[in-house]
Amino acid sequence: MSEYQFFDSHCHIDFSEFDGNRDLLLQQAFSLGINKIVVPGISLAQSKRVLESNFLVDSLSGFETQLYYAVGLHPYFLSEHKTHHIEALEALYLLNSDKVVAIGECGVDGSITDIELQKSLFIAHIALANKFALPLIVHHRQSHNFIAQAFKQTPPKFGGVIHAFSGSLQQAKAYIKMGFKIGVGGVITYERAKKTQVTISQLPLESLLLETDAPSMPISGMQGEINTPIALISIFEQLALLRNENKEVIAKQLYKNSLDIFSI
Repeated sequence: MSEYQFFDSHCHIDFSEFDGNRDLLLQQAFSLGINKIVVPGISLAQSKRVLESNFLVDSLSGFETQLYYAVGLHPYFLSEHKTHHIEALEALYLLNSDKVVAIGECGVDGSITDIELQKSLFIAHIALANKFALPLIVHHRQSHNFIAQAFKQTPPKFGGVIHAFSGSLQQAKAYIKMGFKIGVGGVITYERAKKTQVTISQLPLESLLLETDAPSMPISGMQGEINTPIALISIFEQLALLRNENKEVIAKQLYKNSLDIFSI
């Protein structure tokens, strides 16, 4: 067993890429100290599936990794979302409030068309999070300005996580001031990510979370392969190299940060 406890704050362990080895991966994760995972929502159908079926719960028999859930409509799948899906997410949350710890994955993606529709949908997520006193899991890609516009129109009251952060120190500090934690993932393991590495090294430790985004965003050296929760250990090791704090201090604070933002 690991000497530290770890929390993967963003892992799509329900995705089909893991259908053949989900049990084994979760067992390996637990043996490495990864004992809590948040499974984000990406669509109404997927959010329903992970909450209403037992296939993930069944995977947990015999060991102690705990799974928590978020419900949301990912902007990348904008064409799948309908206007009534937000109301349906609300109903889904009310039926599963004991399992759901956040609203998301939601946000604005600059690579997807119809930014105004994305912003409108994102604002609806913010309002939902505010209504139920939940944090947000925020997706961004070339869209910090659009995220800021949405936050100005409907300020989030309970913070959340800026997933896969890759912005400037100034942008990170603005998010932190609004109650958000900064999601630190595999990007910091790449030599080319000097700007993000420097930014992460300068932020308060109390504002950081670990995440893998598995099966996406593989760490350096694993390009082209399916990412897994196990990568969280490599991300932690790289983060420790970027920081001045003792590794034990870093591990304990990161774990506490996740527990705090998700009210676990």
